[in-house]
Amino acid sequence: MDVATSASDLVVIGLGYVGLPLAQEAAKSGLRVTGLDVNRSVIDGLAAGRSHIDDLSTEDIARMRESGFRAVDDPAVLGTARTIVICVPTPLSNEGGPDLGAVTAAGRSIAAHLRPGTLVVLESTTYPGTTEEVLRPLLEESGLRAGVDFHLAFSPERIDPGNPQFGVANTPKVVGGLTDQCGEIAASFYGKFVQSVVQARGTREAEMAKLLENTYRHVNIALVNEMAIFCQELGVDLWDAISCAATKPFGFQAFYPGPGVGGHCIPIDPNYLSYKVKTLGYPFRFVELAQEINARMPSYVLQRSLEMLNDAGLALSRSNVLLLGVTYKADIADQRESPARPVAKKLAEKGATLTYHDPRVDEWTVNGRSIPRAEDLTTALQEADLVILLTDHREYAPEVLAEHADLLLDTRGVLRRPTPPADTGRRTPRVDRKGLQVL
Repeated sequence: MDVATSASDLVVIGLGYVGLPLAQEAAKSGLRVTGLDVNRSVIDGLAAGRSHIDDLSTEDIARMRESGFRAVDDPAVLGTARTIVICVPTPLSNEGGPDLGAVTAAGRSIAAHLRPGTLVVLESTTYPGTTEEVLRPLLEESGLRAGVDFHLAFSPERIDPGNPQFGVANTPKVVGGLTDQCGEIAASFYGKFVQSVVQARGTREAEMAKLLENTYRHVNIALVNEMAIFCQELGVDLWDAISCAATKPFGFQAFYPGPGVGGHCIPIDPNYLSYKVKTLGYPFRFVELAQEINARMPSYVLQRSLEMLNDAGLALSRSNVLLLGVTYKADIADQRESPARPVAKKLAEKGATLTYHDPRVDEWTVNGRSIPRAEDLTTALQEADLVILLTDHREYAPEVLAEHADLLLDTRGVLRRPTPPADTGRRTPRVDRKGLQVL
């Protein structure tokens, strides 16, 4: 049977880190699922049984295909769907605002094939008002009316790549409909494969919920990043202070400093909210300040690196610098918005000779220049004049780093991970040596 013309309970537009796990969970529940993507290499890879994201294995893809899942690049499949979910990228434009090109393209494709009674859900992160003000008019070019002839809703994605505890099924799903009926129908759809569905008042509230979640994280990461800078000057071990504060059972959530922020959510999503607020005629100062602080962390990593080398009588321009981990978070291969790249760029501009080690990245380029990859971790640690730990993959155990690295700047607090003695419960650092420093 031709996939492009056979009926589907669900068509997922965009088969990336959001769309493919959604398709997997829906297929597991027994729904007939088709994936639609414009990237032919993604389609061919899935057809060959290959996964292109961290959270799904080749075995997962095989099970999806056995359940009837197929990936296509023919938008005609949209005309066969009972439900269509849009999971396309929403990056920032060159001007710093939201780039909704993929959303509008998806909307036009749907409009060309939209049938009465279809449920259309936008999951791509965006600013409040997008579903109603941008997507709705595009869909209504079909001649059908949203909330009358077809159903329209927004449901923010909550995918956390590499998280072994929470996935699509057990992460509460927020849903906001254009009308009450749209919301109820969307909630009923997600309830088929998500354990808990939370209905927002409308699409704008659901859109805002996603931005609130990530702006909260963005601002608090900026807080501890700024504290890391002045705590170094004050001689305060911020990591120990955070560890102590985290023992309070109420009113505090621990956030940790780092070399910058990465991934799609934290560096990008708050800017959507800032963009929308600016259209009202005033700035969103919290977000703009947080962006400024987090964006300067690669420069602070460079500063600390220069200081450590100078103290050892070495010049950065004549030093071999090993970067450990170039993905945006631990134990995944996702490099989106990784702070490792701006750190490497700044080091290279000062003349450092760079090498990287990352067990999940085979090739890495910075500004079009290929950076040599170290194959053996122990040898690379021993040969480097300075080691900078940028991503705390599980392979980077503190004992290994301490034994083999002479100079190490740990930007992720691996060396400060507590080991509480059984008799006192005191939280103490694992390593404390002059050549080993924590951001």
